[in-house]
Amino acid sequence: MSQYRGMDHATLAKRGFLLGVALFAVGVVGEVGGHALLGTLPALVNTLLVDMEAIGILLALFSPLVFGIVLPLIE
Repeated sequence: MSQYRGMDHATLAKRGFLLGVALFAVGVVGEVGGHALLGTLPALVNTLLVDMEAIGILLALFSPLVFGIVLPLIE
């Protein structure tokens, strides 16, 4: 029962949200900047940047939900 006792839920929720926003921002800036500077990006780089955007959105949405709401309720 005490496996979650040492977790600081507020800090984890904030850091997870900020990590998600950072991933999204790097993906958007990389895709826009890459297309502006290079014209066309290789398929692997384009896929990586789009995946960074998607994972960033999901992480920013679910991190506060999981660490801020669900885990404190099940302790």
